[in-house]
Amino acid sequence: MAVQGHRSLATPLALVWAVLVMYASLYPLADWRWPPGHDLAALLVLPRTRWQGGFEAWSNGLGYLPLGLLVCIGVRRSGGSLRAAFLAAALLPAALSYTMEVLQQFLPRRVPALEDFALNSAGGLAGAVLALGGHALGWVDRWQRLRSRWVSRDSAGALALVALWPLGLLFPAPVPLGLGQVGERLRDWLATALADVPWAVDAHALLTAAPAEGTPLRPLSEALIVAAGLLAPIFVAYSVMPRGWRRVVAALGAVLLAAGGMTLSTMLNFGPAHALAWVAEPAREGFVVGLLVALLAVPAGTRVVLGLGLVALTALVVGVAQAPADPYFAQSLQAWEQGRFVRFHGLAQWIGWLWPYAAMAWLFTRLGARGRD
Repeated sequence: MAVQGHRSLATPLALVWAVLVMYASLYPLADWRWPPGHDLAALLVLPRTRWQGGFEAWSNGLGYLPLGLLVCIGVRRSGGSLRAAFLAAALLPAALSYTMEVLQQFLPRRVPALEDFALNSAGGLAGAVLALGGHALGWVDRWQRLRSRWVSRDSAGALALVALWPLGLLFPAPVPLGLGQVGERLRDWLATALADVPWAVDAHALLTAAPAEGTPLRPLSEALIVAAGLLAPIFVAYSVMPRGWRRVVAALGAVLLAAGGMTLSTMLNFGPAHALAWVAEPAREGFVVGLLVALLAVPAGTRVVLGLGLVALTALVVGVAQAPADPYFAQSLQAWEQGRFVRFHGLAQWIGWLWPYAAMAWLFTRLGARGRD
């Protein structure tokens, strides 16, 4: 029997993953129209297409594998039987995939395919099998016992944020670890929304005006942004961990995850030969400063850690908003939005944009709850 006492981390992660898969499947969410010459019955029959192997094949399967895994664990941890967990993990990803493939027929830039549905369903089924295998081997129960020793009972939100953070690093950022740069996209969305509004002519003109050329960030500013980007997830983790050596392990693990995420992101954008191009002097200094501050905060109480986390996140968001765009950043964005990374575009993009704000909301909620204790 699974160890009780903690809220399941799998359920919120499954919901987040499902939403991100939906966005990635329907991106770019524009130019919706009824497919010409098709009635409703015809739309429910997925067309066969020319088989595409390689990247397309394994990305379709792997995209749904975590969903099947998380659904199976979540149902089991919520008290469901093994049979119910397996059926839910096999059927829900398949139903989601079928719905997405049908909806793709209303988007001119997406191509629905029976083969994609089969691969997605197989990925969800593989995740269910992995979850049941892990349960049979006792891995789920071991994880719960380990979690009980390392974090507090109400740690599901923090662990979900920490688990999603490396995925956000995969989306191109103007500064290493610079999550949260959503200002330009909000500006574009507002300009589009106000384009035909008579009373918003001045606001629309202001939003569509060419932005002033920004000055490059000073090395010290960039290093501080990198440090804040590293400290943000560390303080989120500290907030549900006891003082002591476990926090030291968490800080060192965050450094490894940050370095690995940035290296993979740079490799995906510019090729393996440039995988370490992000390791410039400001980034190195930011990592050192961030790690030193994290180690100094190991003995800090929970309320202090919550406050430090909010400070780090505020510094990160404000600093990244000041970072000017550069041609290399624009080129990497274009590669994600128009190249073969389009299937992962929505996943990493939304996490990269919204992670700091979700972390702020969680820390504020946690701080308010502790204030009422």
